[in-house]
Amino acid sequence: MPVDRAHAETASAKTPADQVHVTIVLPCYNEQDHVIDEVERITKAMDNSGKTYELLAVDDKSTDDTLARLREAAPRFPQMRVIAFQHNSGSGTVRRIGSQQARGDIVVWTDADMSYPNERIPELVDMLDTDPSVEQVVGARTSEEGSHKALRVPAKWLIRKFAERLTNSKIPDLNSGLRAFRREISLPYLRLLPPGFSCVTTITIAFLSNQHPVRYVPIDYAKRAGKSKFHFTKDAYRYILQVLRMVMYFNPLKVLMPPALWLLLIGFGKGVFDMVVHFGYFANNTVMIFITGLLIASLALLADLIVRSRGDT
Repeated sequence: MPVDRAHAETASAKTPADQVHVTIVLPCYNEQDHVIDEVERITKAMDNSGKTYELLAVDDKSTDDTLARLREAAPRFPQMRVIAFQHNSGSGTVRRIGSQQARGDIVVWTDADMSYPNERIPELVDMLDTDPSVEQVVGARTSEEGSHKALRVPAKWLIRKFAERLTNSKIPDLNSGLRAFRREISLPYLRLLPPGFSCVTTITIAFLSNQHPVRYVPIDYAKRAGKSKFHFTKDAYRYILQVLRMVMYFNPLKVLMPPALWLLLIGFGKGVFDMVVHFGYFANNTVMIFITGLLIASLALLADLIVRSRGDT
């Protein structure tokens, strides 16, 4: 992903050369009216915490003055690096590249729309620092303030329950944008991140599926500033696909074996019925149901073999 190299290098030169502890990745897209307020809130909280940090403010090819305002404010915030993308690539791409370029041991993801309580970022980092057994801390929203609320709430509840069943984990908030995690643990999973909003779902399922402990902390969620970039139909469809994709990546038996067993059971029951009603004769649909179940079961076992031989789970 091309970035504004000259400005990125200039901003980087202002930050200390020694290793920072926390890297905060802040995707910025058309947030001109409030992005500096968000930067001030984050830097004030981190300065007061006493933790060494860097703030990666990544402009995702905004069509307004977001980038200009970040560059103008950069001298006021020596811990901030401004990175400019040459093409709009989505928050998932921003978070992936930001996490890969991070110098901190802990990476924090959040948004620049004033919806998340970013003053609590040090609290999330403290939980990772004080408890080595926890690999990720997620801010679990206690309310829904986004657009299309009447549709989002039931849709997200269904997707979350589906993800809980597939991962055998309790997930209070599947797609919260505020989270802190250990960078070293996340590196194998960054390549799996999709370009859009479902990147937060991906990192959650990746950690849970590979038995990395995740802690959830209740947080307030405010109405976002500016215009939402969320498109209900398109993004909800992507969330569902991404949940399936991630579980297939880590545990394909969870997805494929249940329908395979149901088809085999139905085929067997239908075969018994055919033998009783039409002795010595199996209907074509009985054979098709049973063979389909066998094929899906074989595919499930083959996929599971590939996952286990891959060496990254």
